[in-house]
Amino acid sequence: MPPEEPLKKRKLPLFQLCVVAFAAVAAALLLLRGVNIRGMAAQGMAMIRDAGPWVYFSATAFLPAVGAPLSAFTIVAGEAFAAQMTLAGVIVATMAAIAANLALTYWLARYALRPILSRVTEHYGYRIPRVTKKNALNIALMLRLTPGPPFFMQSYILGLAEVPFRLYMIVSWVCILPWAVAFVVLGKGVFNGNFKMVITGVGVLVAATAFVHWVRKRYADRLD
Repeated sequence: MPPEEPLKKRKLPLFQLCVVAFAAVAAALLLLRGVNIRGMAAQGMAMIRDAGPWVYFSATAFLPAVGAPLSAFTIVAGEAFAAQMTLAGVIVATMAAIAANLALTYWLARYALRPILSRVTEHYGYRIPRVTKKNALNIALMLRLTPGPPFFMQSYILGLAEVPFRLYMIVSWVCILPWAVAFVVLGKGVFNGNFKMVITGVGVLVAATAFVHWVRKRYADRLD
């Protein structure tokens, strides 16, 4: 393992699995008690629409910086606002919010909360890589394309490692782009029962996965 490898321990996924398991158990209990989950989802969607796109996409920019899953925002966005903004408009707004989130997490990690975030990453067993002009691109790609830390933690590690801001923004935004678009389209299809949109979203996810696999295989010596 090279000295730049930041993925020494992986404790956060276990926590996330516990959260998912808790949510699944809670949903099952609600179903057993006869709670109308579909009706609750419709009410939640109505509340999101009433809040408006400015509030929603501002939340998309800020809340993932404190650990909220980005996919929870992308998968709902299309159904919530496509009628008002068009699906293309929702995708543009989503990617703009993600860009704002990337800039925010970089600023927090490199400047505003550097001592605190350094302790947090050490607590979870992540090692900050040593970045030089020669390895900055490889490290950014390694983190964004290798399963391990969640998206927000990747951003904090790259900020703490002082990867150049422009490189950080370009690599991070391009790497998340296909996944975000896929979830927006997939969510819209699932909520509407539109099989064609579901297939399109799944197709984008499959293509993104295949591309990541190809990149990792082609640049294995550089990324690993």
